[in-house]
Amino acid sequence: MSLESYMNQIGQQARAASRLLAKASTEQKNMALFAMAEALEVARPKLIEENAKDMKSGEEKGLDSAMLDRLLLTDVRIDGMIEGLKQVASLSDPVGEISNMAYLPSGIQRGQMRVPLGVVGIIYESRPNVTIDAASLCLKSGNATILRGGSEAFYSNQMIATAISTGLEKVGLPATAVQVINTTDRAAVGKLITMPEFVDVIVPRGGKGLIERISADARVPVIKHLDGNCHVYVDDEADFDKAYKIVINAKTRRYGVCNAMESLLLHKNIAADFFPRILATFEEKGVELLGCSAMQALSDKVGVATEEDWYTEYTAPKLSIKVVEDMDEAIAHINKYGSHHTDAIVTQNYTKSRAFMTEVDSSSVMVNASTAFADGFEYGFGAEIGISTDKIHARGPVGLIGLTSQKYIVLGDGHTRDN
Repeated sequence: MSLESYMNQIGQQARAASRLLAKASTEQKNMALFAMAEALEVARPKLIEENAKDMKSGEEKGLDSAMLDRLLLTDVRIDGMIEGLKQVASLSDPVGEISNMAYLPSGIQRGQMRVPLGVVGIIYESRPNVTIDAASLCLKSGNATILRGGSEAFYSNQMIATAISTGLEKVGLPATAVQVINTTDRAAVGKLITMPEFVDVIVPRGGKGLIERISADARVPVIKHLDGNCHVYVDDEADFDKAYKIVINAKTRRYGVCNAMESLLLHKNIAADFFPRILATFEEKGVELLGCSAMQALSDKVGVATEEDWYTEYTAPKLSIKVVEDMDEAIAHINKYGSHHTDAIVTQNYTKSRAFMTEVDSSSVMVNASTAFADGFEYGFGAEIGISTDKIHARGPVGLIGLTSQKYIVLGDGHTRDN
């Protein structure tokens, strides 16, 4: 079968499955999620073996440490995947929810019903846990999904796909409700993003280059974020103990994730006192520090930050640091250089925290909390299919609500319009 024929078949099957999922009961969808969790547990030893193949291949191809970290599946991460399936099953089903019902002067009732998007295509790199996250959220929200993981995670994703199919078939739902593309041919991506007759929305997850390419070439609506240049601003009214924990966690918890802090902003009144607290820890963890002239004056351990550094998502043990005049300068810096992903303030001043939340133009804004919390699981969504920095349809971690739309419904009793 040619690639075009294969992709058309995938699309046709997804469209047919979406019709069935749209009318599936909440109970049936939840049973499928639990069955998928059971199948994943049974497949655990084999999944770790298949992931080892991907890791070996990735090392041989010279993948960087951040990508290898995203690719790795441990028992703890598999536990998280299984827990994510169960958590999604415990969430309220948004499909069919009716809101904003009101009687109008004509006598009719008008409201809105939440409905699935239809078929969701998801393109992602490295992280095989995304296969489970995406499948679970799309299933619970009544959407069929077509998944195209990166070639570096091919063996892991195919093993996960088998567990997903097992769970779906066990409860009588079509296995084609979740399809993982079984070719590493890059042309499959080009076909997937240009099939509006079969696919309703595309969600790309990966590097900036991948997302820019998909956004430019797609003939299907795209929910996206280009990068995660996240900031933490430590105010002159911050609690230093809180600030230390937040700054270290935001940067060093994991370097290769999009919610990691990439730039640290310090109020001029506390920079000299606070910076020594974090310097030793960053040195111990091997984090390279680049800064403005004021930061370089504080320590010869700080290199020169260029204009480009302020824009950069490192996804590595590297951090840019700037001393700012006040919160207004911090906000201006974030809105200019940030990627509208996640930004945080550490302060004990309530008025400042409210202003920061109002004025920072990002999909998530934190007060006295690490940027690492910008995550669907941490937000109580069970999982996420991505973090959107767009402003239309969905913004922030995209969970069940972000995978649905609304249609208007009208209730009458023989009503007709006379004018």
